[in-house]
Amino acid sequence: MAESEDGQEKSEEPSEKKLREAREKGDIARSKELTTFLMVISGALFLYFFGPQMIASFEMIMIGGLSLERDHAYDTKKMLDNSLGIVVASIMMILPFLLLMAFVAIVGSSLLGGFNFSTQAMAPKFSKLNPAKGLKRMVSMQALMELLKALGKFGLVLAVAVAFLWYTFAEVVSIGAQSLHVALAHSAKIIIEAFILVSLALIVIAIIDVPFQVYQHTEKLKMTKQEVKEEYKQQEGNPEVKARIRQIQREMSQRRMMQRVPDADVVITNPTHYSVALKYDPDTMDAPIVLALGIDFMAAQIRTAARDNHIPIVEAPQLARALYYNSEAEQPIPHALFKAVAAVLAYVFALRDNKKQSLDVSKLDIPANLKTEP
Repeated sequence: MAESEDGQEKSEEPSEKKLREAREKGDIARSKELTTFLMVISGALFLYFFGPQMIASFEMIMIGGLSLERDHAYDTKKMLDNSLGIVVASIMMILPFLLLMAFVAIVGSSLLGGFNFSTQAMAPKFSKLNPAKGLKRMVSMQALMELLKALGKFGLVLAVAVAFLWYTFAEVVSIGAQSLHVALAHSAKIIIEAFILVSLALIVIAIIDVPFQVYQHTEKLKMTKQEVKEEYKQQEGNPEVKARIRQIQREMSQRRMMQRVPDADVVITNPTHYSVALKYDPDTMDAPIVLALGIDFMAAQIRTAARDNHIPIVEAPQLARALYYNSEAEQPIPHALFKAVAAVLAYVFALRDNKKQSLDVSKLDIPANLKTEP
């Protein structure tokens, strides 16, 4: 089990944030053995299928470039042009092979951890110059695995090469009796076949290395329980800070509500524990709007503001509780309470116009599902 620098056990799987940060730093699972195998086998197969054509093309390039007339042998400019022509033609001939190798190198390195470009990984790290850390890397599990892989590759390549030479020994000996042109072609064929077999042997190393690299990368990024807690705090925020923010938000909301109480048409109360301030303008509103609502101390403040601004206060306990628990500040009242609130507003508007009007709050139409016990 991996341990952190302070000795704590890394028992927790890496979080998405940890994985994302590691990826931004270029720290992702990579298998050099997989990339090496793909490049070697791709190069071997390319040479197997297109090698003869490349050799023939190279032969024609050399013949054409070095076949000079007598006068050209003393012409420095002509010799230089011929030399440049050979170089350019040779590069164009091997260009497909080079492009294939570049493509396989990019794709092969991206198969395990995906394509990733990180500028942080390109930055110089002076910590790598620390002799103590360098010594620690030399005796680490990674160094041991690299040593085992190197020995494994050497052993496999040696075994495959010996087996191939043993199997083709008679064929190799027979090359000496062939003409030069045929012997060269035959030798190239044997070398390419040996190249392919040796390349296939590397797949064994890649099969072992890929899961090991994934495992080691995960182990390296594992977190301690303390790191998980710290990350959770960073993402979710400190509970004390969040509580303080919520308190500030409530205070700001309450101040906004208290500033709107003077605009209310009526304040409906419990009469002591609940207060809800309402406003209704038939010309601009489809339904009465809740300007402020609160319980206990906040309710008392709403009632005080209402008295200071000569706003009617109606004691309707069930309606006050129903409005408080089913309404929100600066929002219309619930549709189910329209009749009850309309009766209260009619009573208030009649008083405002000096008309006689009575209100029996016990008969207000409040749906049973909106009623709450005192």
